[in-house]
Amino acid sequence: MRKVLFWMHLCTGCVAGLVVLIMSVTGVALTYEKQMVRWFDRQALSARPQGTAPLPAEALLERVREQKGSLPSSVTWRNSAAEPVLLSYGREGQAYADAATGAILGAGNTGVRKFFRAMTDWHRWLGQEGPGRTAGRAITGACNLAFLFIVVSGLYLWFPREWTRRHFAPILWFRGGLGGKARDFNWHNVIGFWCLVPLFVVVLSGAVISYPWASNLVYTLAGSQPPAQTKGGGKAGEGKGKDARRGEGKGEGVQAARGGSRPAGPPGLGAEPPATLPLDGINTGFDRARTARKSWEAITLRLPSSERAPIVFSVDEGGPGQGHLRSTVTLARETGAVTVLNEYDTYDAGRKARIWLRFAHTGEVYGMTGQTIAGLASLGGVFLVYTGVALSLRRFAAWRRRRVRAVECPEEAAA
Repeated sequence: MRKVLFWMHLCTGCVAGLVVLIMSVTGVALTYEKQMVRWFDRQALSARPQGTAPLPAEALLERVREQKGSLPSSVTWRNSAAEPVLLSYGREGQAYADAATGAILGAGNTGVRKFFRAMTDWHRWLGQEGPGRTAGRAITGACNLAFLFIVVSGLYLWFPREWTRRHFAPILWFRGGLGGKARDFNWHNVIGFWCLVPLFVVVLSGAVISYPWASNLVYTLAGSQPPAQTKGGGKAGEGKGKDARRGEGKGEGVQAARGGSRPAGPPGLGAEPPATLPLDGINTGFDRARTARKSWEAITLRLPSSERAPIVFSVDEGGPGQGHLRSTVTLARETGAVTVLNEYDTYDAGRKARIWLRFAHTGEVYGMTGQTIAGLASLGGVFLVYTGVALSLRRFAAWRRRRVRAVECPEEAAA
């Protein structure tokens, strides 16, 4: 059994190795994407925020409309007047505004965002565009499943048959003075051992993000009913963010793995808001969103596409990838009453598990510490591919040499 599993492990690694290497390298590059984009954007702004009392939400949006000639599709405030307000215009890009004056400060560092977008495209679709993304996503999904098999089978193959210090030492610690096959074998085992748990979580959550059947299985195992599929293939009630990576979205939902359609939402949401959209009621909604979560870090407003559509705010009490610290407040436009309040604690076990897995894939569920661990696991994946392929090539070369000797010196080979 061990020999059969070894050859399955080796062959799977050789077939999927290149794609796994690409996903691992891009995973490392994307480790601190949000923090780096935010930092570089702020350095590139034409002016610094004033840091005085912030404008009311309606007044800020009115000043933005005067300068840009249109309203953004969404607005994100941070809990500090010294932080600029992020204005998203969908495919047209983004801009920042001074929270205290409403003045447009600039679009940020477009070069850095372009770099991370390219890394995300390679991570999700192997750099494909248009129709080619379907094939690219199928390949990355299949190779991610292959990597899951490699990780699990590696545990069995690395585990020593005898539980002694002498047998465990070669898989627990790096050994100096080694070269060639011995060095690669030591690195492969040690890195595989220490990266086993985070790699298993990252790769398993990647499979759940990639395949609807895997996502539904999570709900089923948790004893919950899987959410209904929408026409676009998304899941009702599971939002997707625009900058999803290593998954389909940065919101609570499934991989958009890093395109997909938006899930069903309140009527009137999803389209760009008209330039003449009345802003009445947004101040009330913003105040209620702040009241709902007094320890908020960021509040995002998705502007409705008509004056009759409800107003929806997302409130983050932690980082953008901490879905368990996010709530959604939906208010009726006419009365300002809260019609829907979605909080993590109110979700069933299946949705909680699905949200956890989504953000465990990037480590963001545990903040910077989790991101660092996930990034190191991805870096470990790079070395596992390198050492695994190197060991396979050495094994193949040795087999070729034996074949040549068997042909040239049959008597020696027989002996």
